[in-house]
Amino acid sequence: QVQLLESGGGAVQTGGSLRLSCAASGNIFSIDSMGWYRQAPGKQRELVAAMRWRDGGTDYADSVKGRFTISRDNAKRTAVLQMASLKTEDTAIYYCATGSSIPTLIAGRGSWGQGTQVTVSS
Repeated sequence: QVQLLESGGGAVQTGGSLRLSCAASGNIFSIDSMGWYRQAPGKQRELVAAMRWRDGGTDYADSVKGRFTISRDNAKRTAVLQMASLKTEDTAIYYCATGSSIPTLIAGRGSWGQGTQVTVSS
């Protein structure tokens, strides 16, 4: 079992920046990939950023490319999502997730954090 503890989030105005962190504990050696999902009210859950742990390979949803950056701290087994140039449509609950592979992460079959609210106002 992997436990995920998220921090960061909050409220910001359009154009601002926020940083989310996700610390993993437990069976961390089972983690191949980590990522961030978000879900806005009335919308489907969306995977916005993913990282393959062993080589740092990343991928992003088109909606956040060029604005969001996912990175990792190997020693702390922490994933960070740096969000810049935020828009009102970025408002959502953001969830950290892990997977034993990229397909597992995409399928949402790994571990999940509790979620953290990000609110962007104009």
